[in-house]
Order: sequence, then C-alpha cells, then structure tokens
Amino acid sequence: MRRLTAALTAAAVLVVGYAGLDAAEFVPGLLTTRPLPPPPPTETPGTRTLPVVPQPSPSTSVRMPLGSLAGESAAPSAAGVRRALARVLDLPALSDAALVVRDGQSGQVLFDQGGTERRIPASTTKLLAAAAVGQVFTPDETLKTQVRQGATANEIVLVPGGDTLIAPGVGDRDAVAGHAGLADLANQVVKALEDSGIDEVTLSLDRSYAPGPTHAATWGADFHRLGIVGAVTMLGLSTERAAENHPAPNDPVTSTVDAFAALLEKRGISVTTTATGSAAPSQRVLGSVESAPVRDQLALALTDSDNTLTEVLARQAAFRDGAATDFPDVGDWIVEQIAALGIDTQGVALSDASGLSRENRVTGDLLTDVLALGYDGKHPVLRTALEGMPIAGLTGTLEDRFAIDSTADAAGRARAKTGTLTGANALAGSVVDDDGRLLVYAGLVAGAPTLEARAALDRFVAAIAACGCR
Repeated sequence: MRRLTAALTAAAVLVVGYAGLDAAEFVPGLLTTRPLPPPPPTETPGTRTLPVVPQPSPSTSVRMPLGSLAGESAAPSAAGVRRALARVLDLPALSDAALVVRDGQSGQVLFDQGGTERRIPASTTKLLAAAAVGQVFTPDETLKTQVRQGATANEIVLVPGGDTLIAPGVGDRDAVAGHAGLADLANQVVKALEDSGIDEVTLSLDRSYAPGPTHAATWGADFHRLGIVGAVTMLGLSTERAAENHPAPNDPVTSTVDAFAALLEKRGISVTTTATGSAAPSQRVLGSVESAPVRDQLALALTDSDNTLTEVLARQAAFRDGAATDFPDVGDWIVEQIAALGIDTQGVALSDASGLSRENRVTGDLLTDVLALGYDGKHPVLRTALEGMPIAGLTGTLEDRFAIDSTADAAGRARAKTGTLTGANALAGSVVDDDGRLLVYAGLVAGAPTLEARAALDRFVAAIAACGCR
C-alpha cells in the first residue's frame, strides 16, 4: 500500500506540474493563462463600413444594390477632406485639374478646386444623358419592337421602337442585352400569318421613329472602325454591339431586317424585302417583343461605357419630348433637361450624348450636382443608372484599376464613370468613406498623359474613401 500511495502521489505531482507549465505556455497543451492572440488580419480592415454589394453577372444584370447611401454618421468636414487630399494635390498630373467633393446626403461642398471651370468631360457626359433620359421615361418603361400588317394581307411592316439590344434568337427575360428575342417575334408573326392562310409576304421597314444621322461630325474618323461607337439607329442586335477592335455593322438596321427575314423563311414563309414602308397604329399587330426597362439599359450603358447605346437612348428621349434629333440638337436638349432639374448649366455645351465629342464642355460642379440628385430618392431612373456605374477594381471600365496599395482603399466601394480622350481624362462617381458616409466627387484632368491622369484620379478617390474626416 505504501508503494501504491507513493506512486499515485508522484503521478499527481507530475500532472499538476505539467499543467502549470502548460498554463504558463512553456510546454504544449490545452491550458493557458495568457489572453488569446488577436485574429490574423483580414483583407479588408474591420473599420470599413461599405455595405455588402452582391456582384453582378454582366451579361444578365446591371441592377447592383447599393445598400444605404446616406449613413447615420456625421459628414466629413471641409477642413478634414482638405487634409486628406493634401498628399494627392501635389501630383504633377493634377496640376491642371478640376476636383470637387460633396456630401452625398446634404449636398454640402467639402472640397472645390476649379469646380466652375469648363472642361472636356469625355464619357462622364453619359451621367448628364442619363439624367435627361430619366425625365422622359417612366421607371419601368420598355421599348417595343413590332410587326404590323401593311396595306394588304400579304404585306408586313417591321416597326422599330428603339431597342438595339435584341437577341438574334430567343430572348432572355433575365438579361438586359438580349432581353427581347428576334426568334420570339418571328414565331408570333408566323403563327398569325398561318392562321390567316398566308405563306408569302413582302417585308418592309418603318423608319419614322426617332430618325437622325448615324454618326456625329465631331467624332473621329476612325471611331467606327475601331469599335468605339457604332451607327446610331433605332434597331439592332445584341450580338452586333460595337466593342473595342470589334466594329458594329455599318447598317445594323438592314442586318436585323435580313436576320428577321431569314427566320421567317426558315419557318416556311416566303419573304421579299423592300426598303421602306409605313404602318399606322390602327393596323393589326402580328407580333411584338419588349426590351428590358430603359433604366436598366441606361445602367448597362454606364457599366460598359457604351457610346452607341447612350446616343440611341438619348435620341429617342429627345424625339419623344418633341426635340430635334441631330447630335448637337440632342446635346442642347440634354442641357435643357438638366437645367429643368434646377441645376445651374451656365457655360455648359454638349455636341453629343456620349462624350466622344471634344467640343463638349461641362464643370465639376455640374457633375456632382447630377450625382447628388441621383441619390436623393426622387429620380428612380437616374438612380438605377447610377447603380450601373462600374465598381472600383471589380467591374466595367474600373475592373483593372484601384489594384495597388496607394489606391486600394477605394477598391470595392467606389463607383465611377470614367472618361478618356486624348489630353482629357475624367472620373465622377460616389464612394462610401471610412465613417460609412456617402460622398460624391468629380475629377477633370487636362493635359496629362492618360496613364498618369488615371493613376492620380484613382489616388484622389482613394484618399477620400479612407478619409473619415469629421
């Protein structure tokens, strides 16, 4: 018994001793007397307050929720914003720049350097076009493409309604580009013709809706060939959109009509096409398809910086409002619409809607006025369009920007419309700062090389993103 007691006592001493060493962390074990170490750092600091934004599928969606835009926190102070920007303003590329920062909730100007100076806006012009288009179309309004019966039972007329994003086959109800389908339209028409015992038709096109020139005189001669812009018409296919180094057809309307005739032929209808026809509203509708809502098309135009789509939507909005439809006329109409919203447009001049013209002149103050207006909850079409602005480092024309340490603070939480022409670069949009407050901004740079201008503008946005400058 004495031996057993001694052995048990020795074992107990060893266990207690090891536990003490474990607790002091001199030997491995489960016990500890020290506080737990901090968790490893995350990719995004815990102080960031940007709402989680589900990432879109660019081919099917441009509706990207922004979450709460007017946080409960106090707005930054003007002095705080100026301090945050001090290290950025000395960048050589910003030596001739107009820079404006405003509180997205109150509209208060927090920083203004040259905000009243007239500058070339490049593609930030699209923000103004979106605001003007939003004054004409209702939030859920769509564009109809119809086929109506002509003067006789064997004559049919294709009637465009402004949709240039028609799928060549079956439409996709969840898509913006390709929402309506040409094959769906053909199926409806074939059924209507067969019900009437008709298997041979003459197909014509009604060109009365929003007519106008296909290209602006102020655009570069190579813009079409390079895929920068396509012909501005009221009918087109989603698969024939202009893209970089992928030019659109010279005549997208004829291309679409030919594709539609081929679909009818494939379904047993003999088709003869003629150049132009007309259809009265009272004539029988043989088939009809509808686009995605105009507000979603505007958002797509901002996401992709689609010059053609912007011009198409602006032209038909002007046409519906009774204005002329040449490019300078549409530009003038956009300025009038912005003025009607109560925004000062003194000195502003637009020769197109997309920003390709070097004759356009706007101010940084004007761009931030429009942005602030879009977030006030009273302009749903413009608001949806702003939701289509690319996300820093993630989507659209900002996908490959904000990727380095000096600009990473804005990645994932800034949205902006870019603008790039030779010798003129711009960036205008919104960002949620470190205090959860929405800020809107505009930067217009003249003279600097494009790469240097972009890098400087990205640092400008990153500085206010990381600010929290109360």
